[in-house]
Amino acid sequence: MKISVLDASSYLKGLLLLIRKDRIISEEEHELISRVGKNLGFEKKFVENAIHEILDNKYITVIPPEFSSQEIAEKFLKDGLVLAASDNEIHPAEEKWLLAVAERNNIDAAWFLKEKSTILCSNKQMEGLEAEKLQVNY
Repeated sequence: MKISVLDASSYLKGLLLLIRKDRIISEEEHELISRVGKNLGFEKKFVENAIHEILDNKYITVIPPEFSSQEIAEKFLKDGLVLAASDNEIHPAEEKWLLAVAERNNIDAAWFLKEKSTILCSNKQMEGLEAEKLQVNY
């Protein structure tokens, strides 16, 4: 699926905001964000800097991302759940953030909770990410 540069930027930024919700960036979260950044065409150094600076960056806006389609938003939420669960727990602040993204993109909370259950039960943390199915349309 092709996505715009704006959607790709929102996707990466949204995941970065998610990993700072519990104030800890695990090795698994770092690896997953790096994979997403690479797949979306961001330079490795840019992604690494963004990961290292996200906890202390007071200037980044924390508004949940709005995507150009519900399909992209659903892919983001699935990856967000995988990312949040990668440290074997979804922190309440992470879940609240993802629910805010769902609401902003008109995605039903019941769909979100079903996906959360599926991801937690399948232990899908390091398998394929939805972002790996996306291509940025430059």
